[in-house]
Amino acid sequence: MSEYDDRVAVVGLAGRFPGADSVPELWRLLRDGVDAVHDYTEAELRQLGIGPGLLDDPALVRSGGVLPGGTLDGIAGFDAELFGFDARDAALLDPQHRLFLESAWAALEDAGCDPRRHDGDVGVFTGISTNRYFLFHLLGNPAASGGGPVDWEAQLATRPGADYLPAQVAYRLGLRGPAMAVQTACSSSLTAVCVAAQSLLDYGCDLAVAGGASVSLPRHRHTPEGLVSPDGRCRAFDAAAAGTGYGTGAAAVVLKRYADVDPDRDRVHAVLRGWAVNNDGAHRAGFAAPGADGQAAVVAEALARAEVSPHELGYLEAHGSATVLGDAIELAALHQVWRAAGASPAGSCALGTVKANIGNLDAAAGIAGLVAAVRAVGEGSVPAHVQFREPHPELGFETGPFTVPRTLRPWPHGGSRLAGVSSFGLGGSNAHVV
Repeated sequence: MSEYDDRVAVVGLAGRFPGADSVPELWRLLRDGVDAVHDYTEAELRQLGIGPGLLDDPALVRSGGVLPGGTLDGIAGFDAELFGFDARDAALLDPQHRLFLESAWAALEDAGCDPRRHDGDVGVFTGISTNRYFLFHLLGNPAASGGGPVDWEAQLATRPGADYLPAQVAYRLGLRGPAMAVQTACSSSLTAVCVAAQSLLDYGCDLAVAGGASVSLPRHRHTPEGLVSPDGRCRAFDAAAAGTGYGTGAAAVVLKRYADVDPDRDRVHAVLRGWAVNNDGAHRAGFAAPGADGQAAVVAEALARAEVSPHELGYLEAHGSATVLGDAIELAALHQVWRAAGASPAGSCALGTVKANIGNLDAAAGIAGLVAAVRAVGEGSVPAHVQFREPHPELGFETGPFTVPRTLRPWPHGGSRLAGVSSFGLGGSNAHVV
């Protein structure tokens, strides 16, 4: 290890996911190999306000990851009074803010931290998706304006932005550390974890809440060779991979410097050994295309910071875009890192993604992957990839150490359980945590 202890402990976990209203429920879903992606009925789509033009479009993706209770009811149950909102302000609040406020509260509770009594600064680091609630429900809606004229520019300035979520959390929970929005597309929430961990090591705060939220509605369209799969399933690394499928969810972790952990009161779910953030730069086919060199660099940097050989990892929670190009580049980048460290036995590192069970949570995808990896490390089990049948022939699995488990299996290695988590944002912003 380094001369000083630069590890960070995960002392609190909470979240809500498609098919799972808590982190333990998410683990049961992963353990049991459940496909939690929901197939919408025509009536459900109409209830969500999907217009006839889109309903009649055969390219409409009629599936997605939905919170327990349904697309609308799953995001409607918000304890406004607990967080100091009146009914009208709560109704106008981005559901992503509501979900993350609840997750932050629950994560702090899991950590045994009462913010009002905590002796030290608590930071907040968040990433969320586009506020579709504002765009598709509030903007121009007479019911939202109360029948009178509305200054929508003022609404834009104070309500819907991602910028205001960390400030809302800090205000509603009385937290005085740094409150920062971290926006890097799909990698936002894992990047927020990296920024939070670094802030702890820099003594910018003494405890940190980090994570993200995303609310997705079924308005995606599938196009051949496009980003979105036709049935909303993420078949990452599989021969039938045809794109990603989106879902709704939120999660938060509470982080603490490992050197400050009190063994008598803190429950350590896992330890973050290393992390890194970078961008692919211009060395790729286009702005929306991923870059193998950038992805390899971010994984290698996180491993180096953790002082861990890639061969020590028993599990890697992949980004898993489920596009042929994205999967090929991600696997090529991983092969590059592992080969640089020397020969590794075939099948020595399991490769999976929580997206296979719950869909792609967009800005919250990275924190969902981290939560899944934390539970896998804690349980000593590697969950199955529920959408995997056979490897895509163009990916070259036979040339490297990676295997995709089709059933729940014990941890591949003895000794310390080490896992890596990757999250890559459209635009080339990459994050990796060990």
